[in-house]
Parts: sequence; structure tokens; C-alpha cells
Amino acid sequence: MPENKPLPDDLRDRYLDLVKRSLTGALSEDNDSILGGVRMLGAKGIKKRTANAVAKVAGKLDLEIAYKKPYDPVARESGLDWPARAESMIGLKRMTNIQDCIAAVIADGVPGDLIETGVWRGGAVIFMKANLVAWGDTTRKVWVADSFEGLPPPDASRFPADKGDELHTQTGLAVGLETVKNNFRRYDLLDDDVEFLVGWFKDTLPVAPLGDIAVMRLDGDMYESTIQAIEVLYPKLSPGGFCIIDDFGSHATQAGQAVHDYRDKNGITEPIIQIDEFGAFWRKSL
Repeated sequence: MPENKPLPDDLRDRYLDLVKRSLTGALSEDNDSILGGVRMLGAKGIKKRTANAVAKVAGKLDLEIAYKKPYDPVARESGLDWPARAESMIGLKRMTNIQDCIAAVIADGVPGDLIETGVWRGGAVIFMKANLVAWGDTTRKVWVADSFEGLPPPDASRFPADKGDELHTQTGLAVGLETVKNNFRRYDLLDDDVEFLVGWFKDTLPVAPLGDIAVMRLDGDMYESTIQAIEVLYPKLSPGGFCIIDDFGSHATQAGQAVHDYRDKNGITEPIIQIDEFGAFWRKSL
């Protein structure tokens, strides 16, 4: 697809609908439960640990053991389930929110790049790039920020809200850099305007060569990951730009509290709009 010519409105909508349905697994109705798959990796329960052990044996024989589960379109709409194979677990509503925010900044001429902090398999940032291609916008970069090692152990002494957090034990959340790059390639969306920031946010974001930001999407789950990202990125967000928090509702005492603390400290009063049970966003005043 040429990147310097916008698609007609009807084709753009159809292309983006197809991409987001593919990225979320809605297109293939991806709802298999795979033995030793992403839902089980790092689990502590004896049943799931046993399943992981069996899966390892099967994997040595190049076999995959899975059982079919009924696909629930309502759950996939709001990202309430966890697709086994898809590139994103955020669901269709949060994907559409990305689409709407990008359309608005393009229509209003809001300057700046797009960034997501915490990308898993890359679905949301792949969709960001797809939107730019569909609009023929070659002026913006897409920044892909992740440790590519999963989440950090909680630092409860500095961030008490994260005390007892065990997300770092969920090894299914750790997706390597080359896997994410390959996912971009599979959609023919990897080019020089996709930039990768590899490492913990506290190390990469303060020194990243970021200029203006038009859309920032934070998906770090934890208080630590969220506050470290928003403190660096929000001052770079252009007036008219969007701040999206993937875990605002699902991790209200961690990511959600970090957002409230930052907004209170900095006198941010723009209304927060809920996307679904998990995500929320607001638009920085023009």
C-alpha cells in the first residue's frame, strides 16, 4: 500500500476495520485455549503447571495441544478475554479509540508522533502505523516502548500501590523484540518511521529523542510503569493531543491511581472518558 497517498474514506474505513479485527483475533474468532499457551505461562496453580509441563513435551515433538472454546463477541469487543494467537488483547473498543484519536489529530493538524508504552505482541502500535498509512501521513513516527521482557518486580518501597503485584511472574506477557518486529512485517508495516525503545521505561523514556507527541498510549498496568511514562511523556503532548490509559479501570489502584496522582499534582482538569471497563482517555486542551 503506498504510504504517501491517503485512501478514499470508504476504503480507509474498510481497511482499518479489517486490520483491527485481525489484530484482536475477532476476524478468526481466536479463542482456543492452548496447553502451555499465553494464558498459562507463569501460572502457579498445579493444574496449569502440569499443563505447561505436558506442553513442553509436546513442543519437542512439534505438536500443539489445544481445545476449542466458544467465541464470545461481546467479550472481545471490550477485551475481556485473552486471545491465544492474536497480536492484541485490548479488544475492539480500545482499538477504535486509537483510530478515532488519530483521525482527530490529523483532521485538526495536531503536531507530533504516536507512542505506546507497554506493547505485548505489538497489536496497538501496529494499528497506529496502519492508521498513518491509511491516511497517507508520512510526517509522524510510531514509537514502540517496552522492556520486551515482561513487567518489573514491584518496588513497594518507592511505589506502595504495587505491593504484592505478581505480573512479573506472568511470563506470557514477555514478548521479544524480534517477535514484535516480525508482527509489524507480517502486516507490511515495518519501516524507518517505526522506532523501538528497548528497556525499562525509567531508563529509556527520559533519554529518548522524542519531540512533540500527538497520541500517547500507556499500557504498563503498574503504578511504577504508568507514573514513569506519564511524567516524561505528558509534557511533550501537544495541545489537542490524546492521552490514553489502557489499564485505568482494570488496575485502578495502580495505573489508575498513578494517573490521578499526576493529574492532581499538575492541575490537569480535562474530563477522563471511559472507553470500556479497562481503558480511558482524555484530550489535552487546545
